[in-house]
Amino acid sequence: MRKMCAKMVPKELTKEQKQRRVTICQDLLERQNDILGRVITGDETWVYQCDPETKWQSAQWKTANSPRPKKFHRSKSRVKTMLVTFFDIRGIVHYEFVPTGQTVNQVYHLEVLERLCEKVRRKRPKLFDNNSWILDHYNAPAHAVLSVMEFLATKQITVLEHPTYSPDLAPSDFFLFLKIKEILKGRHFDAVDHIRSNITAAVKVIPQNWFQNCFEGWTRRWYQCIASQ
Repeated sequence: MRKMCAKMVPKELTKEQKQRRVTICQDLLERQNDILGRVITGDETWVYQCDPETKWQSAQWKTANSPRPKKFHRSKSRVKTMLVTFFDIRGIVHYEFVPTGQTVNQVYHLEVLERLCEKVRRKRPKLFDNNSWILDHYNAPAHAVLSVMEFLATKQITVLEHPTYSPDLAPSDFFLFLKIKEILKGRHFDAVDHIRSNITAAVKVIPQNWFQNCFEGWTRRWYQCIASQ
């Protein structure tokens, strides 16, 4: 026997929500050969002026007789900016920063989708011309309102269904945002503009094969969800 700490999860799901996760993953696996090259996925996240390093990032090589290093607890700063990104298996399609003081509501999200459509036209012309790209954005309130649904229907954009409260099945959460914040953790930025310029630099250094690995990892997560029920 050994003592184990509890695994922290974002939300306690009902049986119906768990079953919905399994059903959606089964559907995605059946369609993976058809959809993986066409999915453009995206979300929003906060990036802070100072986000402390994790214990793993601050680990140091020490001999058996060396004193254990100390790390003082620090909180995330209040100065922050919101990043909006969309990417596919080939790389970043569109990213932008939410203006300071702007709420991500349905009006703003519609403007983001307009800019995304323009970027798809320029960067993924084959998908745009055939109108064959698939949007994967999550269940945030601003994403699910009637005006957004009507806009997507008018543009004939297919939307991939995403299970509720499932960041483990969201490529932005388990891949892109983690990679960006891993680069920025432990650094202190002077102002919001400095945060944004460093985010831009971090986005540009992510290799293309990492995005391919992300989508392969996404399919493995579907298998794991089904296997664990």
